[in-house]
Amino acid sequence: MVSPDSPDRAESTGPGRRLLGLLRPHRSPVALALVLGIAGIGCNAFGPLLLGKATDLIVEGVLTDSQNAPPGVAFGRVGEVLLLLLVLYVAASLFMLVQGRLVSAVVQKVVFELRERAEEKLGRLPLRYFDRHPAGEVLSRTTNDVDNLQQTLQQTLAELITSVISIVTMLILMLVISPSLALVMLASVPVSAVLAAWISKRAQPRFTDQWAATGAMNAYVEEMYTGHSLVKAFGRREQAERHFDAQNEALFRAGAKAQFASGTIEPSMMFIANLGYVAVAVAGAWQVVRGTLTLGDVQAFILYSRQFSQPIVQVASVAGRLQSGIASAARVFTLLDEREQAPDPEPPARPGEVRGQVRFDRVSFRYSPETPLIEDLSLTVEPGSTVAIVGPTGAGKTTLGNLLMRFYEVDKGRILLDGTDIASMTRDDLRARFGLVLQDTWLFGGTIAENIAYGQEGASREEIVAAARATCADRFIRTLPEGYDTVLDDESSGVSAGEKQLITVARAFLAKPAVLVLDEATSSVDTRTEVLIQRAMNTLRAGRTSFVIAHRLSTIRDADMIVVMDSGRIVERGTHDELVREQGAYARLHAARAAPAQEPPRAAPLTAGG
Repeated sequence: MVSPDSPDRAESTGPGRRLLGLLRPHRSPVALALVLGIAGIGCNAFGPLLLGKATDLIVEGVLTDSQNAPPGVAFGRVGEVLLLLLVLYVAASLFMLVQGRLVSAVVQKVVFELRERAEEKLGRLPLRYFDRHPAGEVLSRTTNDVDNLQQTLQQTLAELITSVISIVTMLILMLVISPSLALVMLASVPVSAVLAAWISKRAQPRFTDQWAATGAMNAYVEEMYTGHSLVKAFGRREQAERHFDAQNEALFRAGAKAQFASGTIEPSMMFIANLGYVAVAVAGAWQVVRGTLTLGDVQAFILYSRQFSQPIVQVASVAGRLQSGIASAARVFTLLDEREQAPDPEPPARPGEVRGQVRFDRVSFRYSPETPLIEDLSLTVEPGSTVAIVGPTGAGKTTLGNLLMRFYEVDKGRILLDGTDIASMTRDDLRARFGLVLQDTWLFGGTIAENIAYGQEGASREEIVAAARATCADRFIRTLPEGYDTVLDDESSGVSAGEKQLITVARAFLAKPAVLVLDEATSSVDTRTEVLIQRAMNTLRAGRTSFVIAHRLSTIRDADMIVVMDSGRIVERGTHDELVREQGAYARLHAARAAPAQEPPRAAPLTAGG
């Protein structure tokens, strides 16, 4: 649950203002960048004045020469003016260079903090969120959108600061030289502002469509890459390519519309600015003819008018480019505003002696409010016992494991570990007492030893090898060229499915949990490997409470209790022999699994007359 004071709460303000809010903690460097910008623009601003002064000195000297009157062109004074101009331009360049480095550092820091917030947010989101959103879409928000936001800020922030300062500075200098010409130049500003706002408003939805299409295509590519073997096996490559082409076409069209809308801002602004430039040149020439302005003043004003209109065009262009960043920021902020899982209680409860007793007390749970799954379930598992959970697909077997680990919160009732409600414990403390092996193996890129050691921080090599021996993984690991130092890629393509499962089992056992949850842990292994795992489990589950979720009934015959579930309810419970004698649901399930597959009837032989 997001607290009202959380920075990740859904705000009524738009993504643009929230984006500015990210700069608030960096006020000092931004203020320094502003000062440097003012200094740099100020140095540049004196350039046209000094050029105008040099022009007036030359014109005055030429006119004096034409009248045969001393002293002619004062080249010494002209040289002093030009030298001062050079110093100012060098200083301006240095100021702008430092400002650019400072702004770049601020942008990198802001994006770094945003990535951290996104990563922390993903860790606080409930599994329900990931059930509803494809992995590729989530990755797109945390990578592509953040990267696009970084590029946008990098390209626009310094330019925006410089442009705004330039507009204000040039306006003041134009008013000093000639208020009447300044009014002529200002006449084009409202038109430019209205046009830029209209175009930007039309561009942002198109950028939103572009980045949404990017997320959808990433999700599809991730899905197809993960299942590329099945795509080829079922001959669906052409269909996948057609679907990708459709996604790519949608992205192309969305991107083209967004870039076209954004790209029309700068030429539109340039056209209006050129009209103002022509008007200033004509009005300035008229005032020179009338003698109200010198030629140097008009030259300086024309240069200032160009420096005034150029940042206006830049601001409009920046506004267009910002729409892409704002669209990405909106997607990232949407992620940050998602409802979080309930926070851990303060102060948390801790069971005194960890024995491994687990009790479900009238537990009810639904993935969606309209679809009941587990209703009023009660079950007590004594310390050190093994409970097997069987039933048809969708009966709620895996859900029990998810509720035990608090991947989902129960809707009603309680789950107690050694008499303590697990909802009153921190998730880290609770999960540290559990060992989990899933049907879908997960190994990360690294050595086999590192993957096993993931179960216990700081595990020694001896402990890693001991866990592998106990789970029958040591033998196959030593047959590999590098042994425990064999590096696995992201897909663990160098080992078989059964060997992957053995590594995950070794990782779970290394954690030395009080409770084991084995969700179809032997479903991906052959019969021989299954026997090896069963032997290891019989040894290692001594003194540990174990929940075994299995379809293979051969793996659970020796369980202390077998729980048969159907539609979220316990329909039978007991030992294997007891349930078989009752001739109920378990007996029918056992008989169906034990019965040999019937051969199809053979076709009748052809007769002579056939």
